[in-house]
Amino acid sequence: MTSRVRAMKLAFSTLGVPGMPVPEVLALATAQGYHGVELRAHPEEPVHPGLSPAERARTATLFEEAGVEVLGVAGYARVAAPGADAPVLAEVRDLLRLAHDLGAPFVRVFPGGDPDRPRQESDAIAAGRLATAAEDAAALGVRILLETHDSHPTGAAAIRVLGPVGHRQVGALWDVMHTWLGGEQPADTYAALAPHLGYVQVKDIASAQDTAPLPLGSGVLPLTECVDVLCRRGWDGWLCWEYEKRWYGSAAPLAGLLGAGREHLLRLLDEAA
Repeated sequence: MTSRVRAMKLAFSTLGVPGMPVPEVLALATAQGYHGVELRAHPEEPVHPGLSPAERARTATLFEEAGVEVLGVAGYARVAAPGADAPVLAEVRDLLRLAHDLGAPFVRVFPGGDPDRPRQESDAIAAGRLATAAEDAAALGVRILLETHDSHPTGAAAIRVLGPVGHRQVGALWDVMHTWLGGEQPADTYAALAPHLGYVQVKDIASAQDTAPLPLGSGVLPLTECVDVLCRRGWDGWLCWEYEKRWYGSAAPLAGLLGAGREHLLRLLDEAA
């Protein structure tokens, strides 16, 4: 196995195992050889901003004892949404404090812009809020990542926000499904996001019309091309499998797919390197 493959780290999101207690999540991660876990931060999950200091400390200890990293806290703040800044910034700050307490380097936020507003307006709202929150992120040693999603699904759209922010504590989360649905080629996404890229969410689906999660490598998403671009550019960050079981109850359980998914990613990395 090449050094480049060894440099890449693999994680999965708890979106694929909704409601699963942290000890069980960690047992899956260690049994299947994953380096980290992305925690969906929602009140219906075991880990969310409402946890007490003692609960946060206990969760962080469980991860440390298992030798598994908390890759990030996947929140639902929508930084381009219309309305007052204060509630959005409060939500982001709550996520930042949770990530800090858990030892996570990243917080995920969504764009969430209003499709009926001019895009320049949504861009400016998002950039202003992220620039403000960047100072809190810097103080806590956590990085805010804007996901390629909803109103800003591509790298080209995300960079319209990230460029004006221009702060090292604000970056990008590349969701390969949304950039593909947006018609953007992997090489173009990487070129736009490279200076800001925090990590990459991988997944697979049957088609643009059927986005139910599939095992990695069994759908249409350009995972080979994405991994090839990352390797050719010498990127050595995280690949996180976001299997959206929470939204698709009939999808196969993630637990039985994790081993094969890891092997598929390692094979892609090995071939690309």
